[in-house]
Amino acid sequence: MPVRDLEKRRRVMQRSMQLGHCICDPKKACPCDIFRRQDICPCAGEEYAAPAGPVRLTELVESAGCASKIDQATLQRILTGLPAPADPRVLVGMPAGDDAGVYLLDEQTALVQTVDVFSPSVDDPYTFGQIAAANSLSDVYAMGGRPLTALSVIGFPARKLPDEIMQQILRGGLDKMAEAGVAVIGGHSIKDDEIKAGFAVTGLIDPRRLKTNAAARPGDCLVLTKPLGTGIIAFAAQIGRADAESVAASARSMTALNKTAAELMVEFDAHACTDVTGFGLMGHLKSMAVASKADVEIAWDDVPLLPGVLQCAAEGIFSGAVERNKESSGDALAAVEGVEPAAVEILFDAQTSGGLLIALPEPAAEGFIKRLHAEGIREAAVIGRVSAEGTGRILLRSQGRRRLPTVKVGRSSSVVGREPKGDSPIFPAEKSGQSPGPPPTLSCCGGDDHAQGNVDSAKEKFLAFLGATNASGALDGKTKRAMAIALSVLAKCEPCVKLHVRKAREEGFTPEEIDEAAWMGIAFGGSPVMMFYNEAMRK
Repeated sequence: MPVRDLEKRRRVMQRSMQLGHCICDPKKACPCDIFRRQDICPCAGEEYAAPAGPVRLTELVESAGCASKIDQATLQRILTGLPAPADPRVLVGMPAGDDAGVYLLDEQTALVQTVDVFSPSVDDPYTFGQIAAANSLSDVYAMGGRPLTALSVIGFPARKLPDEIMQQILRGGLDKMAEAGVAVIGGHSIKDDEIKAGFAVTGLIDPRRLKTNAAARPGDCLVLTKPLGTGIIAFAAQIGRADAESVAASARSMTALNKTAAELMVEFDAHACTDVTGFGLMGHLKSMAVASKADVEIAWDDVPLLPGVLQCAAEGIFSGAVERNKESSGDALAAVEGVEPAAVEILFDAQTSGGLLIALPEPAAEGFIKRLHAEGIREAAVIGRVSAEGTGRILLRSQGRRRLPTVKVGRSSSVVGREPKGDSPIFPAEKSGQSPGPPPTLSCCGGDDHAQGNVDSAKEKFLAFLGATNASGALDGKTKRAMAIALSVLAKCEPCVKLHVRKAREEGFTPEEIDEAAWMGIAFGGSPVMMFYNEAMRK
């Protein structure tokens, strides 16, 4: 049981009541719904009971990893018209849209600085901290710089989750920074209902060896150092559709530093570089091509992918970030030859702590790839070339060596990726060229009059049916719980009402939400149903 200082509680709540607003959250009155539901006053420093069992971080956020970032088109629209620094020592600044800013100190030395913050892409706190650090360092590596110091940035629902979770996130970040030889010298934290973590990183760079995204040249090979698909795998894990191998491979990729690849890139005198993160391969490639005034070609069959990504694509498992990235950079895709539409979507997938996209002379590419493989960066591959001077157009080609797998049948957890059948207000049959067939003939109880069976098997099947009906699908679990409350009230089933109200409270429903759901049932049933509900809730 949490320790309660009743005198402090009385003093704090009295002040809130006099103001007419909770001093922790002015949008609420006092006593708030948390106090009524759990007998806890957060304003008085009383903490929530720690959740039983492990906490899955990705269940606490709306968008996982770099999919939580603002999309490229919206960001560009917001930044348009903002003043750029007039200081001539700023070699790379905000208008360039590059990975990091660069500030000249003297002829041989410049500062390179970046900041990156995002929500969890994995469930394990320590691993998330490692990924946050590796992702933040990547922007400095992409410029050819050497990171020296970092400041941590974290948003955390303090007092709602155990302190240990935040500590493990920070520990993971500190350990990964130590691996990179970077000193974490401070940080900043805020209370936030959605967990976020990242770092502001400062490094040094020789301005004469600075790598930007604006110097790719016709004839250059394009090298990608990590496989794509972290966003797809993270979303698949959120909805229970990712296998353990895919999740583990994705975590290994995201925690891997781009340090060695960056050092080799400088050694091989690459012309241009950017890291592939939230805007997807297409978004970052478009930025490189436009900034370099060049057109590029991508060989789909050679793009490295994480295990399980092709299967997810075949089943239509893509997060909303894919759509946002297509809106931002889809116009650059000038032509697609021999690549299935679902496969194209992978190239717009938001990456978290992705690889470096490097443009370097063709004669150096083979040796560069061999060195990368020898250093353990085995997924690195040449994925295309800079074809000519141009306006940033991208041509995507396939030789047919890689195809999407067959969609698995019987995935009951979702209908994502399947073509809609029949007539409906959303997918009318006349628009799809299909005509709806006759409805199946069912008896009143849904079975054949001569069917064989017994009561036990019928009960088992009915319970399985109830489980499938109540599971999240096209409607999320919270919506279905509210519907269950309304229908239980309408049916005047007191045990049902008590069960679903109890479950709703455990799932975080406020009393107002529960009453509103119940009143939907009352609206259809009238006064007798209202009397039933009032009586049931008094017992």
